[in-house]
Amino acid sequence: MIVLDPPASSAPPADVDAAKRRRARMAQEMRATKMMRSLVTPEGAAIRLKLGSAAERAGAFMIDVAIQWVIVIVTFLGLMFIASAWGEGGTNIAFTFWIVFYFFVRNFYYIYFEIGRKAATPGKRALGLRVAARDGGRLTSNAVLARNFTREIEIGLPLMFVFMGSDQVSSWMSLFGLLWSGIFLFFPLFNKDKMRVGDLVAGTWVIHAPKTRLMGDIASSAQAADTISRFTFTPQQVDAYGIHELHVLEDVLRHSSAEIKQQVSARIREKIGWQQTPGETDLAFLEAYYASLRRRLEQRMLLGERKTDKYDVR
Repeated sequence: MIVLDPPASSAPPADVDAAKRRRARMAQEMRATKMMRSLVTPEGAAIRLKLGSAAERAGAFMIDVAIQWVIVIVTFLGLMFIASAWGEGGTNIAFTFWIVFYFFVRNFYYIYFEIGRKAATPGKRALGLRVAARDGGRLTSNAVLARNFTREIEIGLPLMFVFMGSDQVSSWMSLFGLLWSGIFLFFPLFNKDKMRVGDLVAGTWVIHAPKTRLMGDIASSAQAADTISRFTFTPQQVDAYGIHELHVLEDVLRHSSAEIKQQVSARIREKIGWQQTPGETDLAFLEAYYASLRRRLEQRMLLGERKTDKYDVR
């Protein structure tokens, strides 16, 4: 009589579930890592950023389009209501004014919001996105203009071909134009940084900046105030930097590692000619310089003087 060996026992269900969870977690971490980028600021601070996904950018765009249409429709109805009392001539004037207004809303809506300090339209802010320069520097007006004026090629041109009638252009020419424009429209789906053609031209990308609760003032605690009081900077040393560097320094103090703080403090000491004293820590120096710089910039703004960054010599 032949006795067959019993089949090997399968792995316990608990081990199988743990392995599945581990694989799922590793896959999620890999997807998250693909969207992370390292950006080095001009001050030498390395910051880890998460790029906005194509879905997030599309959602932000749809929100902005909806806001634009609400603005132009409400304006149109208001103008027509006002012009109804003027007769036919008043209606024509109101409609002409509305056409000009629609042109400015369509072309300068994104520029107006992205050129500001938050560098984000209402749609981007709703989804926690903002525009940033890929070189780690300040987002310039030229970059904002470049990335937004290319939107007509990416969005406006495809829509124009879609709504063209057959009496204006042949169906084959319309199809060719739509396919050609679609390359620009779907460009973010085929590059790892999810950039539009406008981002490629302007040297920008859209990063994920989730909303967080505001933290307390760095220099507001009694312990920080006592530490700051031990440092005395000259006006020339404090005037070495501006508002842009103040924001960068605040990010370094709040979120960076001890190594980054050491690198940034060394750069600041070298620039302002500060000699490190025995027992002086990098954190204490950065907190003290942050408080002095913030105080100095606030005083200058009260006098109508605004120092944008370290390159502003006014």
